Amino acid sequence: MGFRSAFPMLACDDLQRSLAFYRDALGFRETYRFEDEGTATFVALQLGDGSGLGLGGVPEGGAGIHGLPQRPISGRYFEMCVYCDDVDASIEELRALGHPVLVEPSGTPWGERIAYVADPDGHPIMLATTST
Repeated sequence: MGFRSAFPMLACDDLQRSLAFYRDALGFRETYRFEDEGTATFVALQLGDGSGLGLGGVPEGGAGIHGLPQRPISGRYFEMCVYCDDVDASIEELRALGHPVLVEPSGTPWGERIAYVADPDGHPIMLATTST
């Protein structure tokens, strides 16, 4: 088998709200957009290092192309780590934009400084940087 890369995809309750979080607040850039009747239903995003993420709206009825239900869900089945230059400054910027801070910045035994915010669908997003 020759797997080459992974591309996580999130099912979003409000695609525009999630796009604003990942693109505008976290700095992902849009690399692809699929629209149905003029409305975005899927957007691919990428950071400067090449890591990517797909955002898709939950279709009417809540089932994806695979036929499995995307809604309702219970618990949080997705968590993402985003590396940044300054966790403390990033948390303050996200807080000022109204994004819920789940865990304040702190050092870890493995040498990183981390904090958590919630994306618009409540998924925990860990912000991390190497401690100095």
